[in-house]
This record gives sequence, structure tokens and C-alpha cells, in this order.
Amino acid sequence: MAAAGRGITPNEAVVHQTLVAQLAARRGGHHSTKSRGEVRGSTAKIRRQKGLGMARMGSNRSPIRRGGGVAFGPKPRSYVQRLPKRMRRLALRSVLSARVGEERLHVIDELALEAPSTRAARELLEALGIERSVLVVTGAPDRPAFLSARNLPGVHVTPADVLNVADLLAHHSVLLTVDAVRRAEALWGGERAAGRPASPPAPVTVEA
Repeated sequence: MAAAGRGITPNEAVVHQTLVAQLAARRGGHHSTKSRGEVRGSTAKIRRQKGLGMARMGSNRSPIRRGGGVAFGPKPRSYVQRLPKRMRRLALRSVLSARVGEERLHVIDELALEAPSTRAARELLEALGIERSVLVVTGAPDRPAFLSARNLPGVHVTPADVLNVADLLAHHSVLLTVDAVRRAEALWGGERAAGRPASPPAPVTVEA
């Protein structure tokens, strides 16, 4: 992998900003409160302004009254934070490089799980010496691997296309297949990492 192979210096500030943005984007933002103009109740003044020796009082909808509206309460909104692509790539490369430096990144040829089998998945992880939580990354969506690992605590399977900083940081180790490494290199390594567009594929000549 390009990020792991060159061993770039992890940029903790970019990793933190990317993690905060990703966790913020997961928020639904559906919270809502009613203002004094939205709650039910009369708008009439409760009592006259003067002559009673008591404080001034408006309507029952006032925020200081029980059942009144909420002053400056939350309203539905989006928490999405936009991040440049180069920052997202740098964050992923930084986390992967850190995992390599800590010897917590493993690469295997393939998972070789033709049918769902929790026992086979557990034995595979035990053979690799992985005892804590692990993020298993495949080149393409692998349903047998997903079904095999979903009952194992701390094990999560995801394709390389949706690999993200939050999942990487949430697991102690990372296990990638060779296909996942190649896919990750195509997405975040080489010319893409330098901020240049990837070279177009060579044209294919078809003989008549």
C-alpha cells in the first residue's frame, strides 16, 4: 500500500478534523423545540400592567411560564462539515501509516470463506494472532465474510471503497486482503495522494 509502504508521518490534526467531521455527519439533526409563537395558548396578557403590586406578566406562551415556548431552542439542521478530498486521503493514509508503525496492520492473500462460517473466521483471526477488535477490509463487498464475522465481538467487515477514519480508529487492528490493498492504492495512493488526477487507462485496440 502506498500509504504504508512509504510510511508517511501521520498528521494528527487532519485525522482529528476528519474524525470530528465524520462523526458530526452521522447526526440526524432532527431535534426541534417550539418557540413561544408555536406553542398552544392564549396571547392575551395574564393581568394588567400596574396597580396589583406584582411583576409584569405577558401571555402564557412566555418562555418563563410552565408550558410556554423555549427560548433559543434547537431546530432541525445539518451537521455536515465539508472536507477537501486531499484532507480525507491524508487522514486515511496517516491512520494506515500509524497502524503499520505500531505493527497493527496485517495483509493476507484472501479470506477464502466460500460459505458463511463463524468458526472459520475465528480460527483465521486466531492463526494471525489477532485477539482484540479488528477491522477486516476486502477489495469488494464479501457477503460470506460479513456473515461469518458478524457474530464475533469486535470484528467488522467492510469493503475498501467505504473505508473511513472512524472505523479505523474504532478497532485495534486492521486486516486487509491483497485486493483491498490494491483498491486502496487506486483510491488514495500515487497521483491521487499528490493532488493530481489519476492517469486515464491506456486505450484498448480491438482487431476486426
